[in-house]
Amino acid sequence: MFAWISEAKGLAGLRLAEIAVPRPGPGEVLLRVEAAALNFSDILMVDDAYQVRPPRPFVPGQEVAGTVVAAGPNCGLKSGARMAGKVNWGGFAAYATMRADMAMELPEALSFAEGAAVPVSYTTAAVALGESARLAAGETVLVLAAAGGVGLAAVQIARRRGARVIAACSAGKIALAEAQGVDLAVDYDGPDWSARVRAAAPEGVDVVLDPVGGAFADAALRLLGWQGRYLVVGFASGEIPKLPANRLLMKRASAIGVYWSHDRDGAMLARLQREIMAMFALGETRPPLGAGYPMAALPQALADLAGRRSHGKLILEPSA
Repeated sequence: MFAWISEAKGLAGLRLAEIAVPRPGPGEVLLRVEAAALNFSDILMVDDAYQVRPPRPFVPGQEVAGTVVAAGPNCGLKSGARMAGKVNWGGFAAYATMRADMAMELPEALSFAEGAAVPVSYTTAAVALGESARLAAGETVLVLAAAGGVGLAAVQIARRRGARVIAACSAGKIALAEAQGVDLAVDYDGPDWSARVRAAAPEGVDVVLDPVGGAFADAALRLLGWQGRYLVVGFASGEIPKLPANRLLMKRASAIGVYWSHDRDGAMLARLQREIMAMFALGETRPPLGAGYPMAALPQALADLAGRRSHGKLILEPSA
């Protein structure tokens, strides 16, 4: 099969190569990858800046959807099933092995490309807003990078929970956020974005969801209201912020790290992912997709993601 291999640090160290198709082990399936979604963690992983550091050479890619073609012992899944799921790495390939407990059955309402956009982004948003922040109906949530994969998922989940949603993103992506029915969308590259949020929420917002970090973090923290919750989701800016603890103290607020794993959180994740797929099965909501890229264009796709040139979830199409 063809797969992208990280042979050296950075995007320049990626090479498209022909390698053996992997074999599923106990409790695993072999998936023919119809679509693989891109995440900032993929960029960090090939740059040796992620908490998971596979030994090289390795195949990156952590979010896939496709068809089960073989099942290992004690798996419980059958050939032909349409599945999506997270893999630790190995997704940017024609075939990938996946743990059965990390697999999610795709409803017929979702395409493979849409399915690939679900396992990481929507699970992260659900863990952040539902489990970590306990977001309640009527509360106000500020979503940074609201036109990215996690941001759009957070917007949809927050609205379904009855929250008021303020979306912050770059000017060229405001229309995408507004299309999801947010209450307010602001350009956070502009000079007055925090003033616009403050005018809309004079007492401060109840929850901030931050996948960006960097210079946006301090401004967003200032917008937090009494007993607010600041959700640290990631650092797409490439800069880990130093949150001033005095701002948390004076508002009896909390900063909460959002992280999950199937080994530690299996039961919780199974419950959340059933809820997510049930939401899509109703046909009322769909994952907003960005550009699709053929297999050969992975380095360009990752560069577009790193350069904030993406709208919605970017998808690699191995069959193309």
